[in-house]
Amino acid sequence: MNSLPRAVFRRAMSTAARTGSDKPTGDISSVFPSLSGKKPEPLPDRFRDLKLQRIQGREDALKQSWVRLLASLKDEIKEVKARGSEVSMILSESAPFYIDGQKVIPIVEFSDVASGQVKDNILNQIRHRGSAVIRNVLPRQSALDLKTQAREYIAANPSIKAFPPDDPAVYELYWSTSQTSARAHPNVLATQQFLASLWHSSDPKSELSTTYPLTYADRLRIRKPGDAKFALGPHTDGGSLERWEDPEYSKVYQSILDGAWEKYDAMDARHRINAHMDLYDSQGGCSAFRLFQGWLSMSSTGPGEGTLRLCPLLKHATAYLILRPFFDSTSGSLNLDSSFPGSVPGAGQEYSPETHPHLELESSMVSVPKVEPGDYVVWHCDTIHAVDKEHNGRGDSSVLYIPACAMTPRNVEFIKKQRVAALAYSPPQDFPGAGGPGELGFKGAVDWDQVPENGLRALGLGSSGWERRPGMSEGEIRVIENANRVLFTSASA
Repeated sequence: MNSLPRAVFRRAMSTAARTGSDKPTGDISSVFPSLSGKKPEPLPDRFRDLKLQRIQGREDALKQSWVRLLASLKDEIKEVKARGSEVSMILSESAPFYIDGQKVIPIVEFSDVASGQVKDNILNQIRHRGSAVIRNVLPRQSALDLKTQAREYIAANPSIKAFPPDDPAVYELYWSTSQTSARAHPNVLATQQFLASLWHSSDPKSELSTTYPLTYADRLRIRKPGDAKFALGPHTDGGSLERWEDPEYSKVYQSILDGAWEKYDAMDARHRINAHMDLYDSQGGCSAFRLFQGWLSMSSTGPGEGTLRLCPLLKHATAYLILRPFFDSTSGSLNLDSSFPGSVPGAGQEYSPETHPHLELESSMVSVPKVEPGDYVVWHCDTIHAVDKEHNGRGDSSVLYIPACAMTPRNVEFIKKQRVAALAYSPPQDFPGAGGPGELGFKGAVDWDQVPENGLRALGLGSSGWERRPGMSEGEIRVIENANRVLFTSASA
């Protein structure tokens, strides 16, 4: 660490006092009431006022939109069932029924990503389904080696926090060599750039760059066969109540709130750039704008084997989420009380058959197709996702969580804070224990001198900034120049 260029180290550490955000220690259950067992309390009356504020004067348009949405949603679910039924599988007589998503979720070869040869129809499918599997992003053996390194790191540092504590599956680790190596790998960065290119802004002046990905440090998972405790149900990250409560965040869904859900564009970043997605500074809130969430597989894992499940109805499911608080799910009449089903302050958005019945989650969610070590699975930041309730496979289900982030002013500020955590081996600001000792002194923690320059730069730790390129918009040039000024000049110290 100390042999990083002195200016790099000084720039990063000089911000520590200003950007520390100490949070209580904990684990992934801190983020989800369904995992922690905490029962949500009724929301205060101000949320009734919020409902009125968001739709006043458009009640009739919203009613008509709700009817159209439910009819269209039913058709979409039928299509998913029909496609999935061709490859559905039952693992055993006692195991649950899983729909294999191989005919629903788009599958892409990394070689096509690297050569720019991904076909337009596949790109449109990714936008529509809100998810994809990118095969062979890392060579198989490289991914297996990462898992070996992760296991050795865990064994060498028995004080690591994890969930569940008695038989860990998800580890509160961020700066192991395996994690940082994967994030900095040129194939991973290239895939993130490809994913960012699927986005745009309806405002050409938006300060958004999809050319240079930024790195968001996240956890890792090694789930053992038979595990039924890491039963994370259907949810969406990026806050819950914030989608209605934050004025800028709510503008992302303005067409839905106007009664024209059909016009909603899930890939328009315009209002997400400055949205506050973590109003409550929670232990697991996300203060960065993640275009896609994702994980890199370190195991051979199929449906029902402790893997991911997705609701591949991005536009419809998002519209349903946003409109659901305004309607009684049985009668269809307007409901303007203070309730927001599945939404809890400071927690992720959760779903169930009781809170969101028209989504038919038991049949509309599909399992990620079988993945091999080195495959990269991604899903849009608004996609409903869950994990298998029980791991019925024979081998481990192991992944490194690696989302894709674009360059925005808010994400640049996030990186400025995160690099302080990186050099201090502390949990990043979005996670339990942020500002604490974390992995400081752990055996096998990353040696920053071994991370390649592009990987360091994506963390705001490189020796130089990003280049302007011909054809970049005025907004993209502005955000790149700002990033270089904030992260790579002495003036930022």
